[in-house]
Formats: sequence, C-alpha cells, structure tokens
Amino acid sequence: MGRWVRVAHTALSAALALGLLLHRTELRGELLRPLGFALLVLCSILLYLKVSLMDPGFVKPEEEEKAGEAEGQSLETPQAPGAVKLRRCGYCLVKQPMRARHCQLCRHCVRRYDHHCPWIENCVGERNHPLFIAYLGVQLVVLLWGGHVAWSGLDFQQSWEWLQHNIFLLVSFVLIVIFTTVVLLLLVSHLYLISCNTTTWEFMSHHRISYLRHSELENPFDQGILLNLWRFFCSRHLTVWEQIYFHRNSEPV
Repeated sequence: MGRWVRVAHTALSAALALGLLLHRTELRGELLRPLGFALLVLCSILLYLKVSLMDPGFVKPEEEEKAGEAEGQSLETPQAPGAVKLRRCGYCLVKQPMRARHCQLCRHCVRRYDHHCPWIENCVGERNHPLFIAYLGVQLVVLLWGGHVAWSGLDFQQSWEWLQHNIFLLVSFVLIVIFTTVVLLLLVSHLYLISCNTTTWEFMSHHRISYLRHSELENPFDQGILLNLWRFFCSRHLTVWEQIYFHRNSEPV
C-alpha cells in the first residue's frame, strides 16, 4: 500500500509541474524561472521520499541493543535513568521510553510518537519529525508558486473553446488551492505544537496518557519556546525525556 501511495504522490507532483511548464504561463520564454521551479519540485519530491522511507524512531528490541553493544557499536538510543521503570509494550514486547507509542500500522513502537501520516505512509516520530517540517515548508512554497503560475496562464473568456484549452490550468489551480490549505494548516499546527514541546498524540489524548495525567505540570516537557525549538531542530541526538520529566516535576511551583 505504501509503495502505491508514494508512486501516486510522485506522479501527481511531476504531472502538475510538467503541465505548468508546458502550458502558456509566466514560465514560458525564460530559462531561470522554469529551471528554478523544476528544481524546487524535485527537492520537494526527494524530501517526501526521504521522510516516507526513513526510520521515524523505531524502538529497537533489547536483544538488538545488547548485540550492538557486544560488537562495540555506538548506539544512539539513550538509556533511561535506573530509577525510571519503562513500560513494556503489549504488542512488540519492547520497553517503551517515555513519549513512545506503538503504531499498529507500522507494527513498531516509535520514539516521541506524533502521528501516523497516511500521506507519507509512515509514522512521524523523533527522528523524521524535523525533516517532515522541512518537507511541509518546501511543499508550501512549491504550491504557492504553482498556484501563481497556473493563475498567470488563465485569461478568462466566455467561450467553450477557451474552456477546452484551459481545463488543465483550471483543474490544477483548484487542486493546488486545496493542497495549499491542507499543507498550511498542517505546518502551522505542527509549529505551534513544537514551540510547546508537545506532540499531536499528546495534545489529542492528554487525559489518557499516564505520565501527563499524573504530572504536577500541565506540560512537563515545555522548556520555553526558544529551547523547545532549538532541541527540536538542532539537537542531533535522541533525548532522554524521563530526565526532563522528573527534573521539571521536581522544580518548585
């Protein structure tokens, strides 16, 4: 299923871009603009495939971690403090770090689970979430530029012949407006949640998550907008969320 979703997304993006390049729009008759537009579309497709195919932060079984340590490999998986008891997943039987959740579609537990995105046919988790935001940003620029290009080729006339020759641009413009609205809403909502250091899953299911329900703070992971953004976009290592959780809850209120 995931393969066909990726093929459909790539084919639709390429078809729309090619159609806009071939029609009489502001891209015709120049070199730099169509080249820049084509490169931007290619960049968005490559980002989409990268986010779709990469490991979103799957929690590895203990046997694999021990085998990696025995071989002298440097593991990126952080270890929780000894006083913290990790819950064992009832599906894949691995110990879940705080903020991890099992995805029944991917059949894995995912670190800092945000949601399973049917658009990319993959989970959005701690490893691929920053790249997912980058993809949404590039995709939004592509859609806004594509919408402007499609509109530039429309010279409205009340005739059936005109409609036949411009049906592609009209359909493209309508699709682009719909996709732009969806991507813009996704990007804005994700940036807001990132600035608060919370996830879509935690925001929607706050009352059902034990470590949030029992916390003395409304959001025990919130360290301020600047630090939240820095940790999300600039940190190269997985975070031990248990340390932040217990440190914040031990602070005087």
